[in-house]
Amino acid sequence: MQKQLVWSLAFLVCLVSINGIASAVTVKDVQVKGNQRIEDDAILRVVETRPGDSYDEKQLSRDLEAIFSMGYFDDIRVETETQPDGKIVIFKVKEKPTIRQIEISGNQIYEDSKIKENIDITTGSILNIFRIKRNIKQIETLYKEKNYHNVRVTYTVEELAHNQANLEFQIEEGKKLRIREIRLAGNKAFDDKKLKKQIETSEKGFFSWLTGSGELDSETLSQDIIKLSDFYHNNGYAEARIADPEITYRENWIYITIKIEEGERFKMGEVSLAGDLIRSEKKMHEKLATPEETYFNRKAIRQDVMTLSNLYADEGYARADIAPEIRKPEEGARAIDIVFHIKKNKPVYFEKIIIEGNTKTRDKVIRRELEVYEREKYSGSRLKKSIRDLYRLDYFKDVKVRRNTGSAEDQMVLNIEVEEKPTGTFSFGGGYSAIDNMYMMASITEANLFGRGQRLDLRLQIGENQQYDISFTEPWLFDIPLSMTVEANKWERDYDEYDRDSTGGALRFGYEIFDYTRAYIQYAYDVSSIEDVDAAYKSIIAEGDYVESGVSTSLVYDSRNRRFNPTEGSKHRLTLEYTGLGGDIGFTKVTAETGWYFPLFWKTVGFLHGEIGYITENSGKILPDYERFYLGGINSLRGFDWRDVSPENEAGIEIGGEKYIQFNIEYIIPLLPDQGLIGLVFYDTGNAYDDGPIELDNLRESWGYGIRWYSPMGPLRLERGNIIDQQEDEDSGRWEFSIGGSF
Repeated sequence: MQKQLVWSLAFLVCLVSINGIASAVTVKDVQVKGNQRIEDDAILRVVETRPGDSYDEKQLSRDLEAIFSMGYFDDIRVETETQPDGKIVIFKVKEKPTIRQIEISGNQIYEDSKIKENIDITTGSILNIFRIKRNIKQIETLYKEKNYHNVRVTYTVEELAHNQANLEFQIEEGKKLRIREIRLAGNKAFDDKKLKKQIETSEKGFFSWLTGSGELDSETLSQDIIKLSDFYHNNGYAEARIADPEITYRENWIYITIKIEEGERFKMGEVSLAGDLIRSEKKMHEKLATPEETYFNRKAIRQDVMTLSNLYADEGYARADIAPEIRKPEEGARAIDIVFHIKKNKPVYFEKIIIEGNTKTRDKVIRRELEVYEREKYSGSRLKKSIRDLYRLDYFKDVKVRRNTGSAEDQMVLNIEVEEKPTGTFSFGGGYSAIDNMYMMASITEANLFGRGQRLDLRLQIGENQQYDISFTEPWLFDIPLSMTVEANKWERDYDEYDRDSTGGALRFGYEIFDYTRAYIQYAYDVSSIEDVDAAYKSIIAEGDYVESGVSTSLVYDSRNRRFNPTEGSKHRLTLEYTGLGGDIGFTKVTAETGWYFPLFWKTVGFLHGEIGYITENSGKILPDYERFYLGGINSLRGFDWRDVSPENEAGIEIGGEKYIQFNIEYIIPLLPDQGLIGLVFYDTGNAYDDGPIELDNLRESWGYGIRWYSPMGPLRLERGNIIDQQEDEDSGRWEFSIGGSF
């Protein structure tokens, strides 16, 4: 009986299973309708229902969600058509409109174009709500980078015909947030004022609109944390820790909290060297900075690693390993010992020096500036000087150095890749200066003639005063660093008291005797014709022809970082001239000049300049008026007329000085540094003297301001000088404009 019951139940289960299988519906096909821009394949790719699958309403519901998550459709429905052999599933979609126009409103801080640069929605794209919300975040981030943390961005959609729409981002910028307080917590060794001087981030000040104080820049703040950490580590606090800043936004203000764990202060203990020493430990110890430190100083340790690396590199050990070991003191001790472990490795030789990138400049011109040579030992200092000298040629925009391993461990292949820049210039223009009045000028300069490093200059100036100059310079005569310059010129100059026409030329040789220092010797010949001498001035200079023949020698030191608009370095010149090798004119002249550039705060530059000179007439010769010293004008004492500062004779006629002294101070402010536009404020003082000593309590003075543009034609200068010690019959000052060189 029990067996019959079991077989009956099994039979019923089989019948139910067979009936269920028979009643299952198969998906015959899956179709998409209503789409115009989105391809069928793109939609079906996210659908999991496939032809041949069992019809499953739950899966279709999941497919609807997948299609909707694509973000391209406003409405999606599923319909089915029953066929004898299964169902056809149809996804009917209604696409979202395309964007015809994107508008920005409410923005004042950023232009529309700037905001559109920072979003990835464009006209013609599909109106995707998820994408719009992502772009709202991008706009808000853009504003928050400028400290507009209360910015609010919304959007509206205007539906148009043909399934199009206009999208508008509406911006409420809010007020700019500035730093109200920077709170330092945990500092005991240094007060807040001392620590805040170490960082660039600052609290809002009275002149924040001008100085930018109170601005929050996350990158700058991160660097400030590093600066604070370095400050502690460089002052003995080897275990000091600076936490990440806590930034709080409240109403229209920013509050920053920086937590500090100072730890103990340690003195600098014993400093020793271990390993491969190329000199006695005593000699090497003398070059280190750490032994001079009272307290532990990580900066001094890094400096000594560099010093030792350079020392070994100059001896050929380019791959020396310098590893400082900082030995923490035992408990209770307050001094940290430093051991520099040195492994010199094998000496390195230059296997090859490869020059790349030069299409105009010849290899020879580049190689002769190098102080490192193939098959010689590596020298770090000589390599640095070589690269600096290549930059000073002013032929190259960039010089890159790659040190590659050669055919063996002790061999190095040096690749020097240069990026050339134009070295020829042509300029044409006109202008006005106090000296030349109205004039037209044209010039041609080629600083790297035919890629040989030679220089050719042609200059023409026409106006009340006329000038024609040509010069050629060979920097490496006979393939040695001996420069030769040949010059020829013709000048026609109209002085107030007479006219002078001169024709002449010069031959000059120069040789580098020290780093940055060159010695020159020159022979010059000039024939001047003096005409139309004012009646009152005929006792000073007579009409006629004057022949001038003489030699001069100069010593010039020039370490400026660039020729035009330098920001650091100095230039000094000492010149001795003897004229009287034949001809009518004979004199001995000594002049000295010095100029110093030094960087100041906010990328401004200070400039100090001074000149002094002395001239005396040679026995039996003539000292003409135009060789004597006059001051005044844009290149000496600004505010005074050209040649206006001069001693006078008993008749009250200006006769020029036999000696002079001049000082100039300038404060230079970059206005558009990339374009070479600067502003300046200056103070000038000086005087010219005839007989007797130079009297420093009798100097003329002026001050003023101006702008300069270091243009392709040369420095354009517009400056206003104001006379401080104005005398009778003198103007209070004057504007002056010129094209050409400056101090």
